[in-house]
Amino acid sequence: MSTTSTRGPAQRGALQSLKKAAFWNVGGLFFFYFAIWQLVFTFLGPWLEEQAGMNSGNIGLLNSVMALTALCLQPFYGFIQDRLGFRKNLFAFVVLVGAFMGPFFAFVFVPIVNFNQVVGALVGGIYLSLVLNSGVGVVEAFNERTARANQLEYGHVRLFGSVAGATASLVGGFIWAANPDNVWWVGTFSAIVLGVLLFVVRTPRPGEKGYEAVGEATEDDQDKPRVTKATVLHLLRDRSFVGFMVLMFGTAALYDVFDQQYAIYFGNLFDGSGDPQVLFSRVVFVQILLEALVMIAMPFIINKIGAKRGLQLFALVLVVRVVGSALFTDTEMLILWRLLAAIEMPLMLISVWKYITRMFDVKISATAYMIGFNTAKQIGIVIFSWVFGLSYDAIGFSSSYLVMGGVVLVVTAIASILMADDRGRPDPGLDEGATAETVRP
Repeated sequence: MSTTSTRGPAQRGALQSLKKAAFWNVGGLFFFYFAIWQLVFTFLGPWLEEQAGMNSGNIGLLNSVMALTALCLQPFYGFIQDRLGFRKNLFAFVVLVGAFMGPFFAFVFVPIVNFNQVVGALVGGIYLSLVLNSGVGVVEAFNERTARANQLEYGHVRLFGSVAGATASLVGGFIWAANPDNVWWVGTFSAIVLGVLLFVVRTPRPGEKGYEAVGEATEDDQDKPRVTKATVLHLLRDRSFVGFMVLMFGTAALYDVFDQQYAIYFGNLFDGSGDPQVLFSRVVFVQILLEALVMIAMPFIINKIGAKRGLQLFALVLVVRVVGSALFTDTEMLILWRLLAAIEMPLMLISVWKYITRMFDVKISATAYMIGFNTAKQIGIVIFSWVFGLSYDAIGFSSSYLVMGGVVLVVTAIASILMADDRGRPDPGLDEGATAETVRP
């Protein structure tokens, strides 16, 4: 029997994707965007503390402002992106703002912080949110839709983001050791390359193959906007959507909040020699490299167990990592807890998109993602970043982490009751064979 004949439909689809130019182009968009993302979120906390001189409370305020800005923008971004379909206008705006990252931190942010830390937290939070907390929804929605239009499994092109994170963490460690300020100039360079890739990526036009990824339309509603007030209100009344929002509020948000100042926690408990931030950047490199490997297999796993169960498993791993970091604080154990994130991120990312596209109208997938995932998440980050930022100063990191773990458990239990099971539902836009191995209840 030939090797080809023994491969399953999903495996053959993955191999065929490698031959498509769109696979590498969309992958490149993920790579250079998440290179910026990883550089910022790996080094922002230590840079704000050591280079800008901000305290934990104001660092938490900056992160809350980032989330609050995204909270205000996400519903509009979702509406706009669904109306734009495959047009690149909103993505291009995110790229343009990101290209000014180096000049912003070199010439604008530090003088403001020296004048007043609270004002600096407000200005810095708004700027970074335009690129990251708000911008990520635009990038993810555009790329997911473009991937489906080209018959690509989202998880396989998304792994480029994980590879970017590993690369940025490793290279960023050396950049940090040489001059911490250069981290922001690398962000500018990545944004410029991202802009070039966005310019050349080809997306289908109306009537072309793949255009159905924006959702099927009848002759009567072709000229109507895909998203209306009634559409959004119907989505918000959906029991499963409410449960999904609750889950993202208390898990995806706390995933980010936990990581915001974990590098500081790691540095405070570091018991070895050398720069703890350089070691931490290398740990993050290994973690994200492992994440990329897990990302390859994760679509097949989620097709087997279902997206709802994938999200529940993500929450469970998060609890283990948060509580473990509070109770077992040797340097080796702190490294282990960080490495567990290699499982968390693929579980969350693949499960989120599969749940959205399976359970809700694909014509408004960007709106469902930006409201259900990003808006709910940003609400959680606004609240929890500020609360736990103060909590770190008041009762310490370890006690705060125990409280955080309890919050995740309670929220997950509530959301699990509300959310319907997605098993047996197809992935729209993909060939039937790509999801043929999905377990049916």
